Amino acid sequence: MGKKIVIVGLGLIGGSLASALKGFEGYEIVGVARRQATLDYALSHKIIDRGSLSPEETLPEADLTFLCMDPHIIVDYLHRYAPLFRPGSLVSDVCGIKTCIMEAAEALPPEVDFIGCHPMAGTEFSGIENSFPTLFQNAHFIMTPRPASTGEHIALIERLAKHIGCKDIVNTTPEQHDAIIAYTSQLMHIVAVSVCDDAELFQCRGFEGGSFRDVTRVAALDVDMWTELFSMNAPALTVVLKRLEENLHAYRVAVENRDVERIHAKLSYSSERKRRMSLPGPGQIPMKQLQDSGNAQPKPMSST
Repeated sequence: MGKKIVIVGLGLIGGSLASALKGFEGYEIVGVARRQATLDYALSHKIIDRGSLSPEETLPEADLTFLCMDPHIIVDYLHRYAPLFRPGSLVSDVCGIKTCIMEAAEALPPEVDFIGCHPMAGTEFSGIENSFPTLFQNAHFIMTPRPASTGEHIALIERLAKHIGCKDIVNTTPEQHDAIIAYTSQLMHIVAVSVCDDAELFQCRGFEGGSFRDVTRVAALDVDMWTELFSMNAPALTVVLKRLEENLHAYRVAVENRDVERIHAKLSYSSERKRRMSLPGPGQIPMKQLQDSGNAQPKPMSST
């Protein structure tokens, strides 16, 4: 009996993962979906090797199962189907929040391992028809093993991440993942949708530049999924939202007061921090220069 990877949920991420895993260490790729039309599409486009509408049929034969659904569905799935996963197998997910998923995984039998995963890739589109095998190229791959996760399973996930094209692998805790992702991902989506809330949005047609398109690209998001991500990570997201509000307020006050010195100081501080974050790379200022001149944050200013 050959090795099998079962991917439950064949949307953008699940479909892309299935196609990216073709040829990985001889595993058969089995897709599980709720609709026959999804399976038909996946099979006709050779995204999966075999498809099924029945978790009861596929989960007991899986060596590795990836859950690629919205967070609340994954939580429910782990509780509902916990007895079906094969002893000795590995279960994982690709969700953008980890603490609640790892807590739900406690419902699994002790003989079933679970490692939380989050490949940092996606687009503003959804559905299997928008999936593609190179989605994960040069993406970060974050993993949150349990303390009892086996070295064999951790190594398997590391090899898998490299196979699908991820440029590095970050091993962390669920709590740290959620705190940092609140800033690097969820806050960026709130910035994008907030810009699109502006009353003048539709007056700007013909005036959009690359910066506008870059900032707002992810605003055309999957509303149901991001509602869940925001609400399920509310404590961490609230913290970074407050910091953003403070930073925006400082810029508003400086601009409103036409405080050229203050604006220049803040822009210098921020741009140098971005250059430092992006190093190494062509055209960046030397690290020593940053260390000598870029460490002092602008002094606090009074608000109006």
